[in-house]
Amino acid sequence: MAKGNFGERLKREREMREVSLEELTKSTRISDRFLRALENEDWDKLPGGVFGRGFVRTIARYLGLDEESLLGEYDLARADKSQAELVKTEERIPSAPKWVPAVAVGAILLLAAGLFYGGRYGWRRYTAYRAAKQSTASAMASQSPSQPTPSSTPAASADPLLDLSVSTSAVTRVRILADDKLLLDAEVPAGETRHFSAAQQFEVTAGDSSAVLLELNGQAMPPLGAPGSSGTIVLSQKDLRPASGGTTQP
Repeated sequence: MAKGNFGERLKREREMREVSLEELTKSTRISDRFLRALENEDWDKLPGGVFGRGFVRTIARYLGLDEESLLGEYDLARADKSQAELVKTEERIPSAPKWVPAVAVGAILLLAAGLFYGGRYGWRRYTAYRAAKQSTASAMASQSPSQPTPSSTPAASADPLLDLSVSTSAVTRVRILADDKLLLDAEVPAGETRHFSAAQQFEVTAGDSSAVLLELNGQAMPPLGAPGSSGTIVLSQKDLRPASGGTTQP
């Protein structure tokens, strides 16, 4: 996608509906600088990951646009920017001087020689040590009766701790209980990510279900409720998808 296509389309759709940046900021709770950065494709001023995608989804919903189509154009535009930066970085990497391979070969030869001679000396010492140890063990076995070896009991493995990641794409009130202990009950700004730990379960409540994205031990969780409405969800070990081999992912 050529630079400017996504931002120009977003600005055109907004102006066609006679929606000002001030109105869009007030309605979506997305700051004016983030909206301008999206329309100008100034990616360095925008958060990445779920935050940027959450902004685009919220704007598309308010303007009545197809969310998935607009998200696809956004992802393509950011991917083009990342690929261009990668090419520039590779062009700046200088090639190694011609003498480096020769020095590397010489170092490898010296290391191989040291390992060869050191290995022969070490093997002789190890053989003598094994012979002395076996002789001592035989002498002790002939002088004392054998003792039973206590069996070891494997330690029971405990379930891993739960790690909850809470990200917001718009301002909303969030309440979090971890093992029935209140950890958070406040209004969280847009574009924030907070982490919480629990041994058994979490109970998460949000004023706007569509403004909150949840990840449990790195796995995305379902929405709390219908978009635009409040919702509550309880998360525990049983909500983790089993990984290959029958264990839950960390």
